Amino acid sequence: MSDLTLKSEAFKGLRLTNTLTRTKEDFVPIDPQNVRMYVCGPTVYDFAHIGNARPAIVFDVLFRLLRHVYGEDHVTYVRNLTDLDDKINARALRDFPDLPLNEAIRRVTEKTANQYQADVKALGCLEPTVEPRATEFVQPRADGRADMITLILSLIERGHAYEAQGEVLFDTGSMEDYGQLSKRNLDEQQAGARVEVEAHKKNPGDFVLWKSSSPEEPGWDSPWGRGRPGWHIECSAMASAYLGEVFDIHGGGLDLIFPHHENEIAQSRCAHGTEVMANYWMHNGFLQVEGQKMSKSLGNFYSIHELLATENFGGRKWPGEVLRLAMLMTHYREPIDFSLRKLEEAENTLRKWKRAADSAGEAEAEVPAALIAALGDDLATSSVFQGLSQLAGEAGGNVAAAAELKAALLFLGFGLEAAEVDEAAVAVTIARRLELINAKNWAEADRIRDELLAQGVQLKDGKDPVSGERVTTWEVKR
Repeated sequence: MSDLTLKSEAFKGLRLTNTLTRTKEDFVPIDPQNVRMYVCGPTVYDFAHIGNARPAIVFDVLFRLLRHVYGEDHVTYVRNLTDLDDKINARALRDFPDLPLNEAIRRVTEKTANQYQADVKALGCLEPTVEPRATEFVQPRADGRADMITLILSLIERGHAYEAQGEVLFDTGSMEDYGQLSKRNLDEQQAGARVEVEAHKKNPGDFVLWKSSSPEEPGWDSPWGRGRPGWHIECSAMASAYLGEVFDIHGGGLDLIFPHHENEIAQSRCAHGTEVMANYWMHNGFLQVEGQKMSKSLGNFYSIHELLATENFGGRKWPGEVLRLAMLMTHYREPIDFSLRKLEEAENTLRKWKRAADSAGEAEAEVPAALIAALGDDLATSSVFQGLSQLAGEAGGNVAAAAELKAALLFLGFGLEAAEVDEAAVAVTIARRLELINAKNWAEADRIRDELLAQGVQLKDGKDPVSGERVTTWEVKR
């Protein structure tokens, strides 16, 4: 069978934007019997923030799509947990000085790692096939899977790394096409190793693969003495360990293109002698909160757990599926403004869809082909949601449309339990509407009233008999 025939059979209509080429390309997996994807997960020093939620949700949708197209048993999805971090190491040494380092780190990160897994599950994300921890891949393993120290040794042997002043550094000058992903010339590179540029480096862009640890610092034994890995080598090791030297898709946030992903590519290609690390690179856009960059100093830094379990954002808790839809309403490659308005819109939309899908009763249907086609066009979720709204509009007297809508919602990771009216949410919305009325913003106040009515919440405006102030009551209109 020719290579052309094999490619034709492997192509199932999916087209993805490849950051490496800056073009939308036909997706043809290396092996359609084992489609392989790696996505950078969070550093579990603290609870994951809402910026971490976006790649988890985006690549969960892609995971679902790949499983649908190639078969559930033919997709391997690896999403790592980074538990290699100087702050984590220091806390492990302080709190558990008598335990082996890896065990101490696991004690320190157990709560945050478990919380992340609970958070993304609440967001409707499937479990990845494998979720490795970086600390498990520092030293050579009993099972023979790739590890960081062995990769570094390979880089030294191949002339792509060197020792200097207690460190092992990657020699960016040894790689002719370094910078392909970020499209930066070598002269433009900045050090990507969490340390300042120093005189012992051959090139300013050379980055740390291994750094020594003082007696007071945590570390692992290595051929270069006791120390710890640099940032980038961990993902090269874990991806190779489970997906091989070359795999299909590598994903993550736009902020990881440089230096992290650029340096992953350099390490992996030079250690293995391959032309590529992954054939397709996908990156989701940046996230802002109410039009501003998320920052603790600005007071707009929120964890996923905060949104799910506290009233810190918008005066109420938010269901995970509402957060999921709000993230997907903007195309994954575009920047997203995470706002109260967007969450309210997502909640209203989801409630309408669920009420329409409920009319299907016990009827079942296949996932609509139009949905798969839209997702197959670089995860075009806006087209998907237009189709869902159309199905919802048809569902009133059309059981088949309602059944298709139900199948689509389940496929996309949304539950079908009845969308009960959240009394606290209604109270917050009514208070917001009263503020708009007092500001004489009638159009926006009417829009909110109409949206609530579409959800089955009917408002009734009146006056307090004593104070004469405007009051609004409500009832559920079935």
